[in-house]
Amino acid sequence: MSYPYQIKSLEAYQQAYKQSIESPENFWADVASHFHWRRKWDKTLEWNFTEPKVEWFKNAKLNITENCLDRHLKNLANRPAIIWEPNDPEEHHRVLTYKDLHYKVCQFANVLKNNGVKKGDRVCIYMGMIPELAIAVLACARIGAIHSVIFGGFSAQSIADRLQDAQAEYIVTCDGAYRGQKDIPLKNVIDDALIGCRFVKRVIVCTRTRTPVSMLKGRDVWWEDEVKKVETLGMFDCPAEEMDAEDPLFILYTSGSTGKPKGVVHACGGYMVYTNYTFVNVFQYQPGDIHFCTADIGWITGHSYIVYGPLSAGATTLMFEGVPTYPDAGRLWDIVDKFRVNILYTAPTAIRSLMGFGLGPLQGKKLTSLKTLGTVGEPINEEAWHWFDEHVGKGKCPIVDTWWQTETGGILISNMAGITPSKPSWATLPLPGVQPILVDDRGEEITEAVDGEFKGNLCIKAPWPAIIRTTYGDHERCKKNYFSTYPELYFTGDGALKDEQGNYRITGRVDDVLNVSGHRIGTAEVENAINMHAGVVESAVVGYPHDIKGQGIYAFVIYNGGHGDDNLQRQNILQTVTRIIGPIAKPDKIQFVSGLPKTRSGKIMRRILRKIAENEMENIGDTSTLLDPGVVEEIKNGKL
Repeated sequence: MSYPYQIKSLEAYQQAYKQSIESPENFWADVASHFHWRRKWDKTLEWNFTEPKVEWFKNAKLNITENCLDRHLKNLANRPAIIWEPNDPEEHHRVLTYKDLHYKVCQFANVLKNNGVKKGDRVCIYMGMIPELAIAVLACARIGAIHSVIFGGFSAQSIADRLQDAQAEYIVTCDGAYRGQKDIPLKNVIDDALIGCRFVKRVIVCTRTRTPVSMLKGRDVWWEDEVKKVETLGMFDCPAEEMDAEDPLFILYTSGSTGKPKGVVHACGGYMVYTNYTFVNVFQYQPGDIHFCTADIGWITGHSYIVYGPLSAGATTLMFEGVPTYPDAGRLWDIVDKFRVNILYTAPTAIRSLMGFGLGPLQGKKLTSLKTLGTVGEPINEEAWHWFDEHVGKGKCPIVDTWWQTETGGILISNMAGITPSKPSWATLPLPGVQPILVDDRGEEITEAVDGEFKGNLCIKAPWPAIIRTTYGDHERCKKNYFSTYPELYFTGDGALKDEQGNYRITGRVDDVLNVSGHRIGTAEVENAINMHAGVVESAVVGYPHDIKGQGIYAFVIYNGGHGDDNLQRQNILQTVTRIIGPIAKPDKIQFVSGLPKTRSGKIMRRILRKIAENEMENIGDTSTLLDPGVVEEIKNGKL
């Protein structure tokens, strides 16, 4: 499969970028013409950011799985589509060719239909990183059901919140999952989540760990039994449902600055075109390359760069069930050598963690197949960038430092491997079709550089095909979160620097959202969970620099649950957070305080707490307007 829209030189990038800004409709119509559409669009783009409303490829008809599977069967039927490496290196890996994957997706799509799933129904998928997860995602897309994948580390309460928001009546899960040394009891967690979700009609359970589970008659069925049923009925093929380009493809929940997670909705047509385009160009994918993205499909990175981007490009995508440090810190390098991986796309958190083990785990690893390295989830610091470059890439592999978000669907700012220049710890240049702008707090464009750099809040001026369409069931929230802060602009929530060559460096969140190990967690969400602990009166949560995670979670807690062992109280609070959100949101530090710095109107001054958590005691600023300025000294003296 060739990619006529693949950029092959810096000059070609500059030309493509110019065309994409001057004539976005013609530019994207040309890219989209290389996909399979059942009906072509009447209009390439219609938009305004006030409502907001964005429509790409208006009235076009398609099914994304025909582009990810069916169109490859003629020439690529026997090419590996998915290579799966299990958690345990002693267990045998699996390879699914495009022919195999097409068969299994049709098979499970028929299972879904047989269990009552129809076009437009929401299906929650809560599974470990096994091929059946990708199969379930694609099977939903095949029949027009809207999938909502929930990361396997979330708690029952978090799942229940998401099920209720999406009104998802169908669930696909596993008996359990393996992740490093842990066995995660997925079905038991689902059972707990369903206590308050009586509207769920069916739970389809795939066998993985052979953990004993409860199966309720009339609600719970085994994946394997349901597959046998459709085979007995002779249901082998499953024609793809015709979808409008603007029909929802999936909902993916992300943390917001309020306690309630928000369901980001992506549409079929634009998302398909954009994930494919960015995959092919950023990584400079060549037919036959093995692409290894270490993310979980429960996050947007897995959706876009394990499933839809690579498969729509006829690529070979590698899925890994485990973690980079199990059974030892050489596991990623073993996988690269075992499968002759060409592209390795991972998170700065993973790189920093592996750096901590020294060079021992790299001894004896060839890594000669690698051509491109990539990072995602958070800005990468220079030390980690150079370590990755020198010891993994051997100085021969370009590193693409990709910046994007759940809401953007695909990469917005990044160098292209070996095509556009890289700059350590800078995301560099916007991709074609992406128009960034830096503004001050009043929304006015930053036009003056300080020491050769422009600094401001990062916004985007115009839509790209994979932009968020809405937040599920609450369009007003979408408008408020992304399009109201600065009129006529999409606000990313991030701050950034721009140099005089037009390169961008992301400096981190400027709203109340933390970026922990590349995962966004709302401070309000963590505070809500802490406040549910019986002994807690009030709490405030901020981020602070963390050597491995990038950002750690620092909680200031007013506690009146009796006297005694502070450590035990901390453990109890951590258990509460784990129970309500999941272990991913556990604070790294909990400081007990008698009060919080508040204005006279009762607003907590998190800016002051952030300075204390970051050890910037001298830069706290004026505290005279606080209700009780003395509380600041007490907090400073008790800092952990």
